Amino acid sequence: MSFLSFFVSRLAKALVVVLGVVILNFFLIRMAPGDPATVLAGEAGAGDEVFVQQLREQFGLDRPLPVQLGHYLWGVAQMDLGYSYRNRLPVLDLILDRLPATFLLMGSAFVFSIVAGVALGVLAARTRYENRRRWLDSVLVSGAMLLYATPLFWLSLMAIILFSVVLGWLPAFGMESIGANLAGIDRVLDIGRHMVLPTLSLGSFFMAIYVRLTRASMLEVMGMDFIKTARAKGVPARRVIRVHVLRNALLPVITFAGIQLGQMAGGAVLTETVFAWPGIGRLMFDALLQRDYQLLLGIFVMTSALVVLFNLLTDIVYRLVDPRIAASQGAPA
Repeated sequence: MSFLSFFVSRLAKALVVVLGVVILNFFLIRMAPGDPATVLAGEAGAGDEVFVQQLREQFGLDRPLPVQLGHYLWGVAQMDLGYSYRNRLPVLDLILDRLPATFLLMGSAFVFSIVAGVALGVLAARTRYENRRRWLDSVLVSGAMLLYATPLFWLSLMAIILFSVVLGWLPAFGMESIGANLAGIDRVLDIGRHMVLPTLSLGSFFMAIYVRLTRASMLEVMGMDFIKTARAKGVPARRVIRVHVLRNALLPVITFAGIQLGQMAGGAVLTETVFAWPGIGRLMFDALLQRDYQLLLGIFVMTSALVVLFNLLTDIVYRLVDPRIAASQGAPA
C-alpha cells in the first residue's frame, strides 16, 4: 500500500468518525435538561411561556430535531459552527480565540510528560537490567505509581498551595499578569512563569504512565535474542540501548502518545478551571453551565477533529518508526 493510498484511507475513516461524533453529541446535548431559552429567560427575570417561546423560535429550537441536525451539519460542512447567543459572537471566533492558549498548555504538558517519562523509564530499565542501583528502579516505579493514583485536581490544588501560597515562587492563576502591559521577552517570560504549575500538574499523570510503559517495553526488548547477540559482539551498551532497544520499545509509547493528546483535552478542562487558564477547556465548562448548545457543539466538533487528526499523525509516525508496518500493509492478503 502506497503512502498516498494509506493517507486517503485513513482520512476517509477519520471523516466518518467525526461525523458520527457530531451526530451523537447533537442528540446527547438535546437530551440534557434545560435549554438556552430557559436559562436566558430566567436571568432576564421574564419566565413567562410567551417570552421563552419567542427565544426558542429565535434560536431555532422550535424546529424538529432532524431539521435542526440537518441545518447544523450543513453549517459545519461550510465551517460555520453557529452563533453563541450567550456571548453574542460566532462560535468559531470564540473557539479560535481560546485555542492558542489550550495548544500552548497541551503542547508544553505533552513535551514535558513524554521527554521526562521516557528518560526516567530508560533509566529505570537500565538499572533493573544491569542489576545496578536497583533501589533507583524501585523509587522511580513507586513515584510513578503515586503520581498515577493522585487525582489531577488535588495535585493542582496542592501545587498552588505549596509553590504559590507558601513559597511564593510561582503565580497561581491566569496566563499572564493582568495590567502589567508587558511586551517582548518580558511577556514571554511572564507567560512562561504562569505555565509552570499547570504544565507540571497536567503532564505529571501522563509522565507516570510513560515511565512504566517505557520501562516494561524496554525490559521486554532487552530479553530478546538480537539484543543478546549485539551484546555478545561487543557493541557498547549505550549504542545497544539507543539504537536497538529504544527504537523497538518506542512503539507502545507512540501508541499511547496519540491517545494521550486526545485525553489531554479532557484533563485540560480540570486544569484550566483550577488555574483559570483561558483555553477551550474553561470555555467548555462555562458553556455547559450556561446551556450554550451551539458553543458546546462547536467545541466538541473541534476537539473530536483534533483527536482524529492526532490519531492519523500517530499512524504516520508508526510507519516512519517501524518500516515493517508499511511492508505488512503492502503485502498481498
